[in-house]
This record gives sequence, C-alpha cells and structure tokens, in this order.
Amino acid sequence: MAQNTVEKTAVTLLGLGAMGTALARTWLAAGHPLTVWNRTPARAEALAAEGARVAGSAAEAVAASGLVVVCLLDDASVGEVLVGADLAGKDLVNLITSTPAQARARAEWARERGARYVDGGIMAVPPMIGVPEAGGYVFYSGSRDLFERHRETLGVPAGTTYVGADPGFAALHDVALLSAMYGMFAGAAHAFALIRKEDIDPASLAPLLADWLVAMAPSVHQTADQLRSGDYTKGVVSNLAMQVAGTPTFLTTAEEQGVSPELLGPYFALMQRRLAEGGGEEDLTGVIDLLVR
Repeated sequence: MAQNTVEKTAVTLLGLGAMGTALARTWLAAGHPLTVWNRTPARAEALAAEGARVAGSAAEAVAASGLVVVCLLDDASVGEVLVGADLAGKDLVNLITSTPAQARARAEWARERGARYVDGGIMAVPPMIGVPEAGGYVFYSGSRDLFERHRETLGVPAGTTYVGADPGFAALHDVALLSAMYGMFAGAAHAFALIRKEDIDPASLAPLLADWLVAMAPSVHQTADQLRSGDYTKGVVSNLAMQVAGTPTFLTTAEEQGVSPELLGPYFALMQRRLAEGGGEEDLTGVIDLLVR
C-alpha cells in the first residue's frame, strides 16, 4: 500500500488566547507541525501535550517556521512581540482585530523587515473554529500570491475569503460586517425593551423577531444595487417620505413604554435630514451618503 508522504506545512502561532488555542488545535489535528508561543507559558502546556513545540521566545518561534501566524491582543502587541524577531523571508499572517490603516501600516512594517504579509479578519468565535458546518471564515487581504501559497493551510481552521490586494481590506470587511451586527443587536435591544414591562414572554417574541430580521436581510442587495447605479429611487416600495411620516409612532410608543429612544433617534434624525434635502422619493440608501464625511 502506498503511503501519503506529502509533508504538511509547518506553522508558527504567536498568541494562545481562546482564539489562538482553537486555531492551534485544528492545525495539530490536521497533522501540521506547530510551534507555539505565548506571553503566559502556562497556556501552552496543554498544546505541548497534544504535540505542539513550545518556543521559549517569540523570536525562537518565528525562526521555527516559514509561515508565522499572529493572533495577539491588538496591533501594538504585534510590534512589541516581534521587535526582536528576524522576519526576513517569512510569510506573516496577521489575524488580530485592527483598523484598515493599522493593517496597511503593519504590511509596510513587515515589508521593511523582509517579510511577505497577509492580513486577516476572523468572522467566527472560538467554538466555530475547526467546525466547517458552523460557517466561520476568515477574510484575507494583501499579497494574493502569498494567500494562494498557504490557502490550504489557512483553510484548516475556518473557511477563507480573499477580498483584495489592499492589506486593509480584510480589516475593513471585518469591521463593516461587525458594525452591521451591532446595529442589529441595537434594534433587537430596543424591541425587547418595548415589551420589558408587559406580560409578554421574551421567548415568544424572539422567534418572531428572528424571522423578521431574516426576511429583511435581503434588502441589503437592493441597497448595494442603488449605490452602484446611483439611482436611490430604483425599486422603492416604501419611500423615505412615507417612512419618515411613520417615525413619530415609534418614538411615541417608546415614550409610552418608558423606553429611551437613544438607539433609534440618531437614525431617524438622519432620515429626516435626507428628506429635508429632497430625498423623499428615495429608499433609505441616501442616509449612507450623510454618514460619509
């Protein structure tokens, strides 16, 4: 019987928080030689028992592999941890949560030190890592050649989505999606607050709310189409003028229920501004232009 002698890519992983540990375990389970380092050495003990090599310093860990993955606290931590490491010839994949500007600056920082660079934005929580059916994935941006070289290895913990050569695009996509998520959470919080003092079981509202949000989600495609075409009246079902006319009902209901309007108020104010500028026949898309400075 022929044996599969293909050697798996060796990986160095810096940072063993909840996410880093989850990443480490998936690479180990898939047979990748793994070197790990963490500021608190005790966090590496369990991984050592599972087959990881524990480096005594970040510089030692970097020297161990051609592919170096960073999963630290923030951008400042990257500079602090790698200050004494020789990055020349290394493939550096940065999976911290950062801003687009930080990612672009870090890419230049890596280039000056002789490293190739890809930035990543993780769209998953630790329990989703290594579980394909959970749907987690990572945005990647920067060197396309580098991404393609390591696509298979990077795809072991979670799905991969390449979003462009600009190193800042992974961070930008990450923050854009998470910003929308928090907006959704804000709306859900207001909805639950409205019923908080009533004899209504929140558990009975939850499935109605979830189904409604799912039904509304496809509207983002129309928004994108309007932004691309520049025609904000295209396909409008309920125009801005009609929607603004209905906002007093939401605000009065909040007042009657003893609920602060602070989550809805700013958005309604933007809608009213757009209406005042003559956007009454538009969809809500014009609000986006008010946000862009």
